[in-house]
Amino acid sequence: MEGTPAHSFVSINESSRAIADSRASVRTPRQSKPLELSFRALFDSAPDAMLLVNGDGVIVLANHQTEKVFGYSHLELIGERVEKLMPERFRVNHTQHHSTYSVSPVPRPMGRGVELFGLRRDGSEFSAEISLSPIETEDGVFVSAAIRDVSELKRIEELHAELGFEKTMFELSSAFINLSVEKVDREIEKWLRRIGELFDMDRATFTAVDPANGDLFITHIWQKPGVSPHPGRNAKVLFPWIHERLLNGEIVSAKEPEDLPETSIEREHMRSIGMKSFLTIPLLISGKVVGALSMSSFHEPKTWDSVLIARFRQVGDVFANCLARKRSDEELKHALVEIQQLKERLEQENSYLREEINLAHNHSNVIGQSPSIREVLKKVEQVAPTDSVVLILGETGTGKELIAKTVHDLSGRKDKSMVKVNCAALPATLIESELFGREKGAYTGALSREIGRFELADRSTIFLDEIGDMPLELQAKLLRVLQDGEFERLGSSKTVRVNARVIAATNRDLRTAVAEGKFRSDLFYRLSVFPIEIPPLRERREDIPALLWHVLKDLCQRMGRDVKSIHPHTMKSFQEYSWPGNVRELRNAVERNLILNSGPVFFAEVLQLEKATPTQAYKLEDLERDHVQHVLQSTNWRVRGKTGAAELLGLKPTTLEARLKKLGIVRPPLNQQGK
Repeated sequence: MEGTPAHSFVSINESSRAIADSRASVRTPRQSKPLELSFRALFDSAPDAMLLVNGDGVIVLANHQTEKVFGYSHLELIGERVEKLMPERFRVNHTQHHSTYSVSPVPRPMGRGVELFGLRRDGSEFSAEISLSPIETEDGVFVSAAIRDVSELKRIEELHAELGFEKTMFELSSAFINLSVEKVDREIEKWLRRIGELFDMDRATFTAVDPANGDLFITHIWQKPGVSPHPGRNAKVLFPWIHERLLNGEIVSAKEPEDLPETSIEREHMRSIGMKSFLTIPLLISGKVVGALSMSSFHEPKTWDSVLIARFRQVGDVFANCLARKRSDEELKHALVEIQQLKERLEQENSYLREEINLAHNHSNVIGQSPSIREVLKKVEQVAPTDSVVLILGETGTGKELIAKTVHDLSGRKDKSMVKVNCAALPATLIESELFGREKGAYTGALSREIGRFELADRSTIFLDEIGDMPLELQAKLLRVLQDGEFERLGSSKTVRVNARVIAATNRDLRTAVAEGKFRSDLFYRLSVFPIEIPPLRERREDIPALLWHVLKDLCQRMGRDVKSIHPHTMKSFQEYSWPGNVRELRNAVERNLILNSGPVFFAEVLQLEKATPTQAYKLEDLERDHVQHVLQSTNWRVRGKTGAAELLGLKPTTLEARLKKLGIVRPPLNQQGK
């Protein structure tokens, strides 16, 4: 009804006048009969609620649509003040609304820039649009008010706005997913502009926490052309009142400058640059303020409701997380540069450091100062204080049992003896009862109850040597002990619990055994918690002189010998030899030659040691084959027993027999032996 032309009335319908007279003598316009009928027809047929209000703000006419919109009959409204249809808060906040009806009314929409509401008879409210038109009559100027219920329209608009924002947030989040750190700043500036324009803002700023001092500083700014330039980037200096509240996690907003404290710099700053409203939201990650997002309006005041604040917070959170990722990336790169510099310095000092490394314990039983043996001892010291399973790997004769004992001696279980089990030396039929014990009558010949090695090792350490030779059917039971510390004795259903630390050793390649189905993969992985590999003697030849002297002194003491020196040729031969039997073979060679040579100078024949010429390249397998054949010839091909080839080589008979098969060594006919 906005813009309806003014009408001149000379009389009014008698019934309307009678109603008006009964409502506190309401004065109504006079009009001619034809004009009155025409006006009433238009008035009643209007699609919106229509009211005719006099200069005192009293309703003199109401159409039938008013009944549908407000719930009052038109007769109930005539003679009532128009405020009856207004919510109380509207009357309080708009005290000048009376002048709408009395002071020179003009055709216009009411409440420009203000959200209006109507009040129904049942007390409910609805969003409304109100248009006013003056009507001149002989009795003065009246105001025609067209009131439209726009609740559904508002709901649809809000839904469209929400869907539009959700779409924008999806695009925003997608833009920052997997975004390279080099593009972060440019992308934030792009989206500050887009968000500012979407919400009809004039300036948008993003503020981050300075890692150096914890203060806020402005990192990104977007603003429309013509807006006053931003004064700077130091938020603490420019806006101290806001800065303090943001660091405390408070949202700061102002619909107008007067909302800020009189003494604040910010209030005067808003006035000086013409800023109408602003909103600043702190952004938090893990409860800590990492920055803030600010929106400012220069062209009109803004009402910062909870929905708008929540939307801006969502936008800010995307920015904050992306900047945090960028900062972490920069810190990581800086750390990598420092690590590289440190690595280069350490590499320069590496030679010196190797010489200066001191182990925490004096490992008098482990002879050697080579880098490889020192690495082994470091691992021993690292794992010894724990109860973790240790798997010692190495060739035959490298000293696996000695390393196991060192681990035990450095552990909290050292006050009890370490229990040793050689899985290869026990028959498959007896190994289960040896490990887990048996009950009387468990099998034929079991005449008494016997506890196993695991029970003996309770609160101590059990060393399982040659674990690779354990029968497959027992490996599941061993796995249970490792995982749960539980087992049953042979012939018993009663569960026994033990607290035994397991150290296992093998010279076999367990991965190959797993692949061949000879060793359980789950047991292998359970044993491999902390593997320690002992290098063979040929890979630490610098330790041979110290080892030779140590073995020589030990055997001389046992045999009552007094050796003063080692022949230089013998020392050289020992260092050049490959030692397939490792330390055990070296010890046997020393003992054998002490028996053969009774002088004060230790001498070993080069031929006996199968000396390898340094200038020649031999395959290790060829050297091993030649040496084993030489020893077999010296024992007349006798493998077992006292002074047999196995004892001279420091090997178990079964191990030597396996090696003979592997090396393809076959005993020659009797008439060819010794040739």
